[in-house]
Amino acid sequence: MHLNFRISGGRSRFAAGPAVATAVALGLLSACGQSSHPPSTGTGAITPGAGQHQTAGMPGAAEPEKTAGSAPGISPTPTPMPSMSMPMSPPSTGAAAAPVSGDAVAIKNFAFAPATLKVKVGTTVTWTNQDTDAHTVTSTGSGGSLRSAALNTHETYSYTFTKPGTYSYLCTIHPFMTATVEVTR
Repeated sequence: MHLNFRISGGRSRFAAGPAVATAVALGLLSACGQSSHPPSTGTGAITPGAGQHQTAGMPGAAEPEKTAGSAPGISPTPTPMPSMSMPMSPPSTGAAAAPVSGDAVAIKNFAFAPATLKVKVGTTVTWTNQDTDAHTVTSTGSGGSLRSAALNTHETYSYTFTKPGTYSYLCTIHPFMTATVEVTR
């Protein structure tokens, strides 16, 4: 079936499927604002069936509560999407934590813990990814000695520090994740 529509004085021709043709023939589609939809209240109103819920915006639904400074139907607290695993708030920018001694760094909650690790020359440090997303351990700047592959969940990377100094590193996948290893004699 072909339908002709007048557009700005010209004609446009397109093929329409049987459902569209039937809807047009029955007058169910309207371009002039006259809706053939049943009214939202009274006889013929749209209502949910058994086991269905009234949702915001549905005819007959109660107006959602409004919180100061928020739009109707929008929660003032963001809720994470199920497939998202990043934290909803950025990492703290407060004072740096005191250096911690040891030989292990946990990668969790999109951060290196501890953020500053203090070790002696000759110590082998092991990073373990405890997040569901992959992370790297990579020296900041060029020519750094820390260069891990992408670490999946529960994978580790180890490096033995042979010279004193401060080794700054980050995750190249998530550059906001930064930390340092302070190596002393």
